[in-house]
Amino acid sequence: MITVPDLVVAVGPALFEIVVAGHGDDEVRDVFLADPQESATGQPGDLVLGFGLGSPEEAVELLERCAAGRASGIILRTALAQDPAVVAQAEKRQLTLVALQPTVTWAHVVWLLRGVIDRAAAPDSPAAGDAGVHQELFALADAAAAIVDAPVTIEDNQSRVLAYSSLHDVSDTDPTRVSTIVGRRVPAEVIAHFRARGIFRRLARSSEPFLVPDGPNGIRPRLVVPVRAGGEWLGSIWAVVDGPVSAEVTTELSNAASVLALHLLRLRAQADVARRSAIDRLRTVLRQFSPDNPLDVRLPSPPWRVVALGSPAAYDVPQELDLWESTGRRHGWSEPQLADLDGIVLAVVSDGDGPGSWRWLRKLVTDLAKEFPGTTAAAGGRARGPADLPSSRAEAVELLGLVRRELAPGPALRVEQAWHILTVHRAVTSLDTTKLDGPLATLLRHDIEHDTAFVDTLQAWLNYPGQPQQAAKQLHLHTNTLRHRMKRIGEIAKLDLANPRERLALQLQIAAVRTEH
Repeated sequence: MITVPDLVVAVGPALFEIVVAGHGDDEVRDVFLADPQESATGQPGDLVLGFGLGSPEEAVELLERCAAGRASGIILRTALAQDPAVVAQAEKRQLTLVALQPTVTWAHVVWLLRGVIDRAAAPDSPAAGDAGVHQELFALADAAAAIVDAPVTIEDNQSRVLAYSSLHDVSDTDPTRVSTIVGRRVPAEVIAHFRARGIFRRLARSSEPFLVPDGPNGIRPRLVVPVRAGGEWLGSIWAVVDGPVSAEVTTELSNAASVLALHLLRLRAQADVARRSAIDRLRTVLRQFSPDNPLDVRLPSPPWRVVALGSPAAYDVPQELDLWESTGRRHGWSEPQLADLDGIVLAVVSDGDGPGSWRWLRKLVTDLAKEFPGTTAAAGGRARGPADLPSSRAEAVELLGLVRRELAPGPALRVEQAWHILTVHRAVTSLDTTKLDGPLATLLRHDIEHDTAFVDTLQAWLNYPGQPQQAAKQLHLHTNTLRHRMKRIGEIAKLDLANPRERLALQLQIAAVRTEH
């Protein structure tokens, strides 16, 4: 399911801005281009586009019809969407109102939104998703190459190659373009060269095409055209040229860049929608698996482990999710299986080797923790099938809490290594410390009333059975002083330390009191 806020976030602020939030959780099933001369406002669940409206009165009237027809929301040009009368009506009707930047045509908006909605409806179907847009990007690259009569590549703002022209053979270009196309991204040494020349700073700030002179290792001059939407830098067009080009050519390429911006927005929006859909599906499986619902998540071969991930306290959950995804990809995990649930970022990893496995993640977290204290990972038990994932998740979350409180060693730990810690923790947390009875309650009252430390003494004695020297060392006491205190404890509280059950019960009670404080 995709909502109006989802669409706005996916596309970004370059085109849309939410003016009135409305219900916000209504599903968008399609878009409808409303004609002011017609009374139709589409079907329930449609996102209505206010095309051709001439006044705030017409906008208010359309908004009333949309609310009556149970539309998911309405998009108006910025001037109308921010009119006080229109805003007031949207608030009254609790209808989501979105402002559209004035530079974008309605036809492009329909194309962009329908592509994203189709991607949400069939997130695993390339026919409804990225494939069509990528084909159009290659067609745009060929069109740009025809304009400038030179080889062209289209890149995103991370220097990744999205498309390239096919109208020129290899002899028309240089080794850099060949390696860029083959490697699907600009080589690191070339990026360093362009960065040193200030090319990327100029791309990030400028909208005007500019010429990059030739460089070392046979790098020929390039005409670079920034691709922007609403002031946001999305990517660039790079044309291998012999020198300066005419103003007419740069103007035509700038027009092509405007069209390309919408394609890049659609690609980004579709990728964001696909990511949100994958997170939602994984979240559902981790919460509670149902045999009635097939596993609709792409996972490696079982067995798996669910890992609860922790980051430095400066990050909120969405930031943590983004951080772990980018970190995983940067270190070779091509399809990170990540989701947030109840405020904790979770990963599903394989129990084998290589990126995306627990061994790989444990090393990654251990290395990261040296530079970023607070980076932690706790792995639940093996999940041999989808039905085991929720229990593995519960174990991972429980163990992460103990690692964060330094009750279990970090930064990366799996449940098999901490079974004894978990067993004691579960037993301790089940005790009601407000209803303690027996010898420990007597010793606690004595410590409070007489400012003694008999509970600490008893705990050290129990922690080092038959080793009074070690117990005394922990308390910074002489061994004879420890023995004297234990004799006094025996006089105050009736203890049978020869009984193993009584020793275990005392240790659990002491641990419960210490955990509470």
